[in-house]
Amino acid sequence: MEALKQGADALFILLGAIMVLAMHAGFAFLELGTVRKKNQVNALVKILVDFSVSTVMYFMVGYAVAYGTSFFVGAEQLAAKNGYELVKFFFLLTFAAAIPAIISGGIAERAKFWPQLVATAVIVGFVYPFFEGVVWNQHFGVQAWIKSATGEEFHDFAGSIVVHAVGGWIALPAVMLLGARSNRYRKDGAVSAHPPSNIPFLALGAWVLTVGWFGFNVMSAQTLDKISGLVAVNSLMAMVGGTLAALVAGKNDPGFVHNGPLAGLVAVCAGSDLMHPLGALVVGAVAGTLFVVMFTLTQNKWKIDDVLGVWPLHGLCGAWGGIAAGIFGAKALGGLGGISFTGQLIGTAMGVGWAVLSGLVVYGALKATMGLRLSQEEEYDGADMTIHKISATPDREVSW
Repeated sequence: MEALKQGADALFILLGAIMVLAMHAGFAFLELGTVRKKNQVNALVKILVDFSVSTVMYFMVGYAVAYGTSFFVGAEQLAAKNGYELVKFFFLLTFAAAIPAIISGGIAERAKFWPQLVATAVIVGFVYPFFEGVVWNQHFGVQAWIKSATGEEFHDFAGSIVVHAVGGWIALPAVMLLGARSNRYRKDGAVSAHPPSNIPFLALGAWVLTVGWFGFNVMSAQTLDKISGLVAVNSLMAMVGGTLAALVAGKNDPGFVHNGPLAGLVAVCAGSDLMHPLGALVVGAVAGTLFVVMFTLTQNKWKIDDVLGVWPLHGLCGAWGGIAAGIFGAKALGGLGGISFTGQLIGTAMGVGWAVLSGLVVYGALKATMGLRLSQEEEYDGADMTIHKISATPDREVSW
């Protein structure tokens, strides 16, 4: 029976890892459909190569930083318990690799290729796993301190803060240090529109992310005996709440509509195992509205050229999710309880602070040494031709 349980747990978390791996295709197509045509190849290559660098760094360094587990032992030891520790690494790697995939969308269309890979190595090797270990592996007694101060530990079941808020808030200083795309904001105060280049690809990316997210959330249980249908239905309700709110707030704009479910899913991660489904619906609806309002403000009023809106989507909706878990996880609002609103505020603030500081240090150092952005001429030609020497549709261009 023990061998059967070990095999079932390994299969369970492996399926989760594969589902979240598929989400990286969603990241790629969401970015491809949003950026201009001359940057589509770059979007696809970045996500794949970032994932590959993330895998090496998390295997060599990051997983040990977070969990103290080293893979520099014999294969016989690694294969123990059906290789559960290995597939757990695979699952958690897909979370870690989401950080550079999130950042990629914010800095798209004008960022150099190689400096971003260096940033990926540092972020996935140390920045992300350091905070991951604090929240999910009791490092430095932080969780014990929060529990003693507020009555409960900081709760982040599937990563609203650990993954999404951290990724979004690292991206904010990266975007600001990089600067806006050329001619995005003109001297006369006008804003040059850069509409999505391909709505079907954007929608495909959103759908792939949405489907994979049920692996992201449900499989965060990590063993089969802890699986919860509540997590699945709460994820569903937050997804539709985000979609409908973005539909209304975004006045039926397809870009907002397809980011709405992602906003809801980002927000529900933290408390998806605690909330009542109606609470999850509200959390998703608030997130969908928050994304539309803040994306519009950042792009048009504050002139922060965050191409895919990753700070509003992941940074702000993720922070809302951490706080919302402390509200809608309470028994008074139909939740399971065992959560502290104050504890959620503290944990959320810690994640945001760590991410902003890390983003400033990593991207500030890269800007001072390697430089972050393409030249004006390279940006005009597009990242596809500048970096990869090929466009998204070379045969069509030759025929014309």
